[in-house]
This record gives sequence, structure tokens and C-alpha cells, in this order.
Amino acid sequence: MAHERGMGTTSLEEIEDTSQLSIPSDPLDRIIGQERAVEISRIAAFQRRHLLLVGPPGIGKSMTAQALALHLQRPNQEIRVVHNPEMPERPTVEVVSRVEVLKERETEAFLEGELIPPEKAPVNVAERLGYRCGKCGFYSQPSERYCPSCNTMKQLATTAGSSATGNPFRDLVGGILEMTVNASEGPNSTIRTTRVTNGVEEVVAYERAGEMIKVLDQRAMENRRKKQKESPRKVLVKLDRIPFVMATGSSETELLGDVRHDPYGGHPQLGTLPYDRVIPGAIHEAHEGVLFIDEITHLGHLQRYILTAMQEKHFPISGRNPQSAGASVRVDDVPCDFILVAASNINDLPQLLAPLRSRISGGGYEVLLDTTMPDNERNRFRLAQFCAQEVAADGRIPHLDRGALEAVIREARHRAEKIDGARNALTLRLREMGGLLRMAGDLATVEHSSLIETRHIAEAVRRAVPIEEQIRDKYGSYQKAVQSDSTESQRRNTGYYYWNESEEQQRNTSGYG
Repeated sequence: MAHERGMGTTSLEEIEDTSQLSIPSDPLDRIIGQERAVEISRIAAFQRRHLLLVGPPGIGKSMTAQALALHLQRPNQEIRVVHNPEMPERPTVEVVSRVEVLKERETEAFLEGELIPPEKAPVNVAERLGYRCGKCGFYSQPSERYCPSCNTMKQLATTAGSSATGNPFRDLVGGILEMTVNASEGPNSTIRTTRVTNGVEEVVAYERAGEMIKVLDQRAMENRRKKQKESPRKVLVKLDRIPFVMATGSSETELLGDVRHDPYGGHPQLGTLPYDRVIPGAIHEAHEGVLFIDEITHLGHLQRYILTAMQEKHFPISGRNPQSAGASVRVDDVPCDFILVAASNINDLPQLLAPLRSRISGGGYEVLLDTTMPDNERNRFRLAQFCAQEVAADGRIPHLDRGALEAVIREARHRAEKIDGARNALTLRLREMGGLLRMAGDLATVEHSSLIETRHIAEAVRRAVPIEEQIRDKYGSYQKAVQSDSTESQRRNTGYYYWNESEEQQRNTSGYG
């Protein structure tokens, strides 16, 4: 069975260490022991269906959601919010396709104009923009008000030169006033002049652009004027984005979006316009992608908003703080067409909102994940593949030799029987197994060992004891540990630490009676 996708043709008996194992390029093939969930995830990605993954922590729920997202087509829409001059508190939504966005980018690139070094610009332009010293001709940055070569203020030198050549009858007071004004205002940021191109005279603009000068011809300036006439807008959800959003534990604002507060109330001259204060929520950022919510029942009443968004495929963004200047702002019809991948523990299922669960099962799949897999050659190889993946993902621990790999397999058998009561099985609680590998890897690294060996795994198993067992071994019981760890004041003033003890025991330990 070792010839499956991404697993190569090598058997475990031929492996000297896990560096010989190849890691599958398909993220879904890196999920160990959850074949049914992987199969359904492929279908969900292709058909855009919702998923409910049920099982204990650490068995691959979040990894499955991320792998599913990587099987989706890349997003095809960019969402923008546009200023509404007639009613600023009601900005509008603009949905732009990939083709339109790419076309706009080409136009914007043309609007950027041609960049030239200051030495290539006309001398008078370079001087007026602050690149060239009018006295000695030395080129420097406009931010340098004084010429590094002759230590003369560049604008003063330029003004003095123009006074001498341009108007010999200018009086002394006028020249001083002009020099004072130029010295206070600094160099110009834009210069308009004319040039002849192919025998045709045209207006051209020169602008400062860092170390370079930007040249805009008439066509570029005309397109810029058209652009400036459009209502201002900002991008809410970018076109080039990762189609996976994790919203586990999100607040209402993080999940549904909000409008930032403006102390100036959006005043046109002092404040920030409402459209520019709109913040998207996770449901909007997941548009055309996956919205993953682990422990979804912990959202409580917010589950209803998720249900509404799934049904309508759009959800408004409004100010959520009644004391904020954004409270009166609302953006309707913001797209949020996402695939919901929700995860829950078995004991939390009763807290999952019934209509939301109905929406998931009616437009998707419910999957109970496995906690163990049969102990056979194929699955032992998959466990070895998991070890190789963990080493690569961590990047700070060495690979496992064959003895260490066999020790990991033995520990996986032991945990399957101890935790899940499954014989002839291997555990799929792989998050804890990953922690065991990292602990063994740290021990090997500290010893400067090139590989993780059997003794490192054995020591990691010895150390990886749950804190409850450590407390029981040291104190005998949890109650005795709490009693020993509490102060005399706590023992005298509260019985909170003794909820499992009788009143007589509490009196004896507190010294009263």
C-alpha cells in the first residue's frame, strides 16, 4: 500500500531515517488516518459545500480546513467601499472582477509616468524641484535644503540666479522678499512645462519621486484628472488574498465588521469620511474562500449572524458601538459567499444552533473524525510520514532514525489503547504526538545529535506526563495539592479550595473547631 499518492515506493524496513520519506505536495494527502474526511473535503472544495467536523482536539480539524481552502480556485472578485457624496453615512459597495482589476492596474501603471534620474531632466526643472543646486550645479535630494557641495541653500541660489538673469531691474527689497518666501516654502513638488516630441509640442509635468523624477505626458495627466473626478473609494477585500480565514474565538466586531470611531464625526475638513472608516469582518474577508471556526458553539448568539450570512451571501457592515461616530454608518449588500468549515467537540453538539446545523447538513456534510486507525503496514508508514512532516514543519529538530521511528509507533499503539481503548490500533491524536516529537527533537538538538534516537523518544515519553498525573504523583490527590499550595489566609477565610471535602475535614485543616 506504500505506493499511494505522495508516499513513494519505499517500505519501512528500507528506511534508515525519516529524511528518506517524501512529503506529499497535496495538503490533503498530508492528513493522516482521516480518509473519509479527506474524500469529503475534496468534494466540498469542488462543489463549494459546507462542512461540520466533529471530534476531540488535535486530530486534524484545522489542518483539513486549510487543505480544503488550497483546493479552491483563487478569488475572482475585489470588494470596495465607495464614498457617497449625497449621503456620506451610506457608502456604497463596488464588486470588481479580476479582469477589471488587472485592467485598472495597467492603467494605473501608465498613470505613474516615466521615471528618470534628475540629471536627465531639464536643468531649470531639476533646480525648481530641489534636486540641483543653482550655484554649483551639484545634484542632491530635495530633502537636503543646503547643497552638500557648496553649503548654499539651493532655493536661494536658484532664486538669486533667476533674479540676475531674468530681471536685472528687480529692486533689492523684492529680491529679498522672494528669497524669503522660497526659503520658507521649499522646492516645488510639481513643475509644468512644454516639450517637443516627434515635432509636436505638448504639455508635460515633472514631479518629485524620491531619488527620481516622474514625467507625465498629456495623456497621463488627462487620465489622472478623470481618476480624481471619481468618488473616493478604498479596497475592503483585496483580490490577491489567501482564501482561508480563521475566525475561532472572534468577537462580534472581528466576525461581522465595524466602523471606526472618528472624534471629528467625519467632518469633511477635519475628520475622516465614513467610507474610509469601514472595516470588513471575517465573513467578508472569507468571500469566495473558507471561513473556519473551531469550537463554533463558543460563538453563542453570534451563530445566528453566521446563519444569516450563509443564507443571504451578503451581510451589512455597520457601527457596533452606540457611543461611536460610526454608529450611524451602514454599508449594505457587502458580499460574503464563503464555505463554512465548522468544528466542534462531541459534547458541545447540543449547543450548536439547530438552524445553523440544518443549513450545514442541507448544503454540505457532517463528518465524525476518527481518533485511531488500524495498526497495519500502510498506517505505520503513514505515521512515519507524519513524523517527517512534523520535522519539516518545525525546522529546528533533526529527523528520526529507524529505532526512534519504531519507538514512536509503539507509543502510538500504547496511547490508542490507553486513551481510546482500541487494540491493534494507532492513535490519531497527532497534536500530542507532535509535541512528543518536538520534545525528543529538542533533547537531540541540545546533545548535538544528528538524528533523534530511541533514547530521546523514551526520555520524551517519560517527561511528557500530564500535569494532573504529576500532581497526583507528588501530592496524592488534587485536593491535597490545592491545600498544600494555598496560603494560611486562604485556608482560614474561604472554603472554596475544599469543595470536595467534608465540613469536619475543613475544620481540622483550618484549625477551627
